[in-house]
Amino acid sequence: MSNLVLQATVLVAFPVVAAAVGSVLAAWRRPGPKLTSGVQHFAAGVVFAAVAGEVLPELRKEGRLVAVVIGFAVGVALLLTLGAYSRRAEAAAARSRGGGRLPVALLTLVGIDLLIDGLLVGLGVTLGAGQGVILTIALTIEILFLGVVVCLELLDLGVSRVRSASIASALGLVTAVGAIGGVLLLGGAGPTVLAGVLAFGAAALLYLVVEELLVEAHEQAETPTLAAMFFLGFIGLYVLAELGG
Repeated sequence: MSNLVLQATVLVAFPVVAAAVGSVLAAWRRPGPKLTSGVQHFAAGVVFAAVAGEVLPELRKEGRLVAVVIGFAVGVALLLTLGAYSRRAEAAAARSRGGGRLPVALLTLVGIDLLIDGLLVGLGVTLGAGQGVILTIALTIEILFLGVVVCLELLDLGVSRVRSASIASALGLVTAVGAIGGVLLLGGAGPTVLAGVLAFGAAALLYLVVEELLVEAHEQAETPTLAAMFFLGFIGLYVLAELGG
C-alpha cells in the first residue's frame, strides 16, 4: 500500500504543478481566444484518447456489467447536477463582476471537479503503472487549462493578479487529496468496486470532453487548424501509450 501511495504522490505532482503553471501564466499574460481554443481542442483529444484507449478496454476486461452501468449512471447524474450548479454559480459571479468578491460556489465546484480528477489518478495507480501514467498525462493537460480558466475568472471579478494566481494554484492541491485518498480507499477493493469506480471515471472524463472542453472551444470560430488540434491530442496520447506499453 505504501508503494502505491508513493506512486500516486509522484504522479499527482504533475497536475498540481500544471495548475500552478497555468494560473501564473494566465495572471502574467491573458491567452488569446485562438490559443485558448486550440488548447481546449488538444486537451479534449487527449482525454478522449485516455477514455478510448485505457478506461474502456479495462472495463471490458473486468466484465462487471451491472457495476459498470451503476457506476456510469451515478457519474452522469452527479456531473449533470454539478454542471447545473456550475452554470448558476457562473451567472451569479457574472452579476457581481468587478467587485473583487470571491465566487465561493464556483470555486467549490471546481474543487469537487479536481477531487474527482485526483481520484482517477489514484484509481489508475491502483489498476497498474501504465494506466496511472496515461490518466495522469491526460488530466495534467486538462488541469493546466483549468488553472488558466479559474485565474481568468478571478481576474475578471476584480481580484488582484497575485491573489488570483495563488487561489487557482492552491485549488490544484485538491487533486493530490483525491489521488492519495483514492489509493487508500481503493487499494484493497475488489474487482466489482473497481469496475464501478472506473465506470464513474469514464463518465467524468466523457462529460469533461463533451460538455466542457469542446463546448468552450467552439465559442471561437472553428478553423481546420483548431479542429486538427483535437486529433493531434488523440493520436499523441495513443502513441505515448503504445511506446510505454
